[in-house]
Amino acid sequence: MAVEKLQTDVATRVTLQLLDELLDDSVRSKVSVRLWNGITWPDDAPRPVTIVLKHPGALRAMLWPGTEVGLAEAYLYDDFDIEGDVETLIAAADSLAQNIGDWMKKVRLARDLLRLPSGRERQVGRRGPARLSGKRHSIERDRQAIRYHYDVSNDFYALWLDRRMVYSCAYFHSPDEDLDTAQERKLDYICRKLRLRPGQRLLDIGCGWGGLVIYAAERYGVEAIGITLSKPQADLANQRIAEAGLSDRCRVLVQDYREVDEEEAYDALVSVGMFEHVGEALLPTYFSQAYRLLRPGGVFLNHGIAKRLTDPPPKGPTFSDTYVFPDGELVPISTTLRVAEETGFEVRDVESLREHYALTLRRWVARLEARHEEALQYVDEPTYRVWRLFMSGSAHGFTVGRLNVYQSLLVKTDREGRSGLPLTREDWYRTS
Repeated sequence: MAVEKLQTDVATRVTLQLLDELLDDSVRSKVSVRLWNGITWPDDAPRPVTIVLKHPGALRAMLWPGTEVGLAEAYLYDDFDIEGDVETLIAAADSLAQNIGDWMKKVRLARDLLRLPSGRERQVGRRGPARLSGKRHSIERDRQAIRYHYDVSNDFYALWLDRRMVYSCAYFHSPDEDLDTAQERKLDYICRKLRLRPGQRLLDIGCGWGGLVIYAAERYGVEAIGITLSKPQADLANQRIAEAGLSDRCRVLVQDYREVDEEEAYDALVSVGMFEHVGEALLPTYFSQAYRLLRPGGVFLNHGIAKRLTDPPPKGPTFSDTYVFPDGELVPISTTLRVAEETGFEVRDVESLREHYALTLRRWVARLEARHEEALQYVDEPTYRVWRLFMSGSAHGFTVGRLNVYQSLLVKTDREGRSGLPLTREDWYRTS
């Protein structure tokens, strides 16, 4: 018993020493740390977020791997918990990474971390890290990747998405607007950009739970087809289509975009939040297929997240690739547009919705946190924490400009080079 107390006292002293060394004043003003024995660092004053260390070896479990995945797993599997605003903690983690950047500090950090207990045995969650097989971005492997993320539970997603279950960036008129309104505005904005008219055929590549195809068929009178690699998504989408009385001109299929074989069959194509799954090597295939499916004069709205051209590639596996979007790849917008042009598309408009995605993600996180106990009816605690962490981290990424999201409007001109588009964009912004 005395030995155990001594070990705990040593762990307390080392942990507090490490916190003093690693976390500077900018972090201390926003983040507090509560140890397993109730001691709070740096003091008891309230702050936006508190890190709760669950056992004497918690800090070692967090920092010893020295990787993004290792730090994330310490949270997922409850070496520590987070009370309060996770996004604030993500920003603080950026500062922490800078503070331990030089090799001498890393050596000292490693020496002190080894003085802490090795931790406790973890119970890996039901879902666990992604384990895909087969050739990267083959149709079968892409199916595995999509199912890993999207087949978690329709009920889980329904808890925190809007009523239409739109799982992509909303479009806000003001920062305090509600999510349902902003998501419906986004759907309408896309339809306006595509300039949909009754009788046209629309293909939605990666349609999710069918929110856009239902909206376009109902409000704009088009025949709308959606495709997804997730059968639970397709089943719920088709159920909603039937409930809306739209089965005669709207349906969702379980199909890869490379499997669609209808040359020049569509007046408009749209892809919202699917582009990130394509992979840079497959971009020529993706845009060539879209070009083939469109009729001359047809338009393609490609909505996807992009990384900054100037950012270096990550070192080693990332949390996102391991637990969120396996095989997901972000490319700079310049790469996207270059490949689209090489395919034959004319680029007509490019719009960044970066700030809108930060607002969207914050609403998703708040709604998820508010229904934490309900979420555990459908997923386990580590899975809940994956979504809480990745959405908070993404909100930070969009806020600081590390991430962006673009809507690119592309046109397949006719043989004479005519686009068929009006001279101005004023119809996108009409109020009636």
